[in-house]
Amino acid sequence: MEWYPTFVVSAILVVAAPFIGGILSGIDRKLTARMQNRIGPPIVQPFYDLIKLWGKESFVTSSLQVLLAFSYMAFSVIAFSLLVLAQDLLLIAFVISLADVCLIVGSFSGRSPYGYIGGRRELLQVLSCEPIVILTFVGIYMVTKSFLVSRIFELGFPLVTALPAIFLALLIILPIEARKSPFDISASHHAHQEIVRGVLTEFSGPSLALIELGHWFKLVFFLSLLTLFWAPNLWLGAILSFIFYFITMIVDNIFPRLTWKLMLKVTWITGFILTISNIVAVGLLGGGC
Repeated sequence: MEWYPTFVVSAILVVAAPFIGGILSGIDRKLTARMQNRIGPPIVQPFYDLIKLWGKESFVTSSLQVLLAFSYMAFSVIAFSLLVLAQDLLLIAFVISLADVCLIVGSFSGRSPYGYIGGRRELLQVLSCEPIVILTFVGIYMVTKSFLVSRIFELGFPLVTALPAIFLALLIILPIEARKSPFDISASHHAHQEIVRGVLTEFSGPSLALIELGHWFKLVFFLSLLTLFWAPNLWLGAILSFIFYFITMIVDNIFPRLTWKLMLKVTWITGFILTISNIVAVGLLGGGC
């Protein structure tokens, strides 16, 4: 099955992405409140918070933080746009990595020790996720013989049937990308964290709003990546991706946060075993295309 994304469809998806991310954030807060026997805020509360942040005065310790906050959001938007336009996976990986780098440098540019510690932990999260994502793209290349996303739709069968272990590895790092326990070590939405807001401590007002908007794009980006494994059945893939995210929400409210050492052990040992074994299996079987 060939698939050619149009500019109109891509534009609609890009515009809809932050709304989807905001709604998921609202559902997360509502579910968390219900599990704690509270009523909780309305599902649209994240949008109210974003609007309030835009209206607040921005206090920054470094003028570079504003630029880096905007760059984080911009690179997240570009990465998602490239994905929906079915462009090169390596370029997408490079752009999404730039977004993470901007956030880390922004936290380092402040004067707060909490921001510095949060930036270091954010770097550890990136080191936990990025190798798995890169190996995922390598596995996709071995099956499709191309790094273009459009080739996934030309396979004629769901990618997950050829890369089941890699798909499982992506599910393991989903809590990291979604900033959920047990792997959220740099910036938790829970108030009891000892590093306050960690990597986000030094950001406020419009700058913090840009970062929150960028996070929504990154969340939808990662869920879209999971959805691609079920192409051409994208509706089925989208439903399953949202189900996996809701499971992550439940896990977030049940399990405590792990230390960074345990996070690296789980993601590197388990993730590398799953991805590399799947890549070797595909290589021995001669690929899938």
